[in-house]
Amino acid sequence: MKCPFCSENRDRVVDSRESRDGATIRRRRECVSCGRRFTSYEQIDDIPYMVVKHDGSREEFSRKKLLSGLLKACEKRPVATRSLEAIVDEAETMLHEREEREISTHDIGACVMEKLRELDQVAYVRFASVYRRFEDLDAFMDVVKSLLQPVAPAAARAAAARPAAAAVPSASPGPAGAAAKTAGAGKPPESP
Repeated sequence: MKCPFCSENRDRVVDSRESRDGATIRRRRECVSCGRRFTSYEQIDDIPYMVVKHDGSREEFSRKKLLSGLLKACEKRPVATRSLEAIVDEAETMLHEREEREISTHDIGACVMEKLRELDQVAYVRFASVYRRFEDLDAFMDVVKSLLQPVAPAAARAAAARPAAAAVPSASPGPAGAAAKTAGAGKPPESP
């Protein structure tokens, strides 16, 4: 390797260390000509993943950009940054498992939205509003209604259970029980 001090091309490796994640090797070198030391780093040259946008243009996948979008959607929400990083990790893993080096924003967005919906529904709606590019209120309302659908059956079951509870007869029959009913709910009967 060419020495940055004397420009000679003769050196020897004094020390080699792997980075924590194993993606980079740090080599400490000594120039044989001038005796000075310098450091070099060795990495695998990775072929970038390309994201195909809605308009057909392509750009390099950016973990930082995806995380930034999630952080904006979760602004002032009780969502841990670790949870968002986990979502980005899953999206990145999905990319690495594909044979193709290109992926559409639709595929990435669908993966992210699925995870975000489970995490925080307000953040989900915020992210969806940017990702799906809502043109009108109806499109926005469709997303909100989709969030309410799983809740509706549970509310219907709760409403159906309420009349059955009201039909249960009073535990204290007789005139005292009737007096309690007419005196008003929650008030104790008057003592003689």
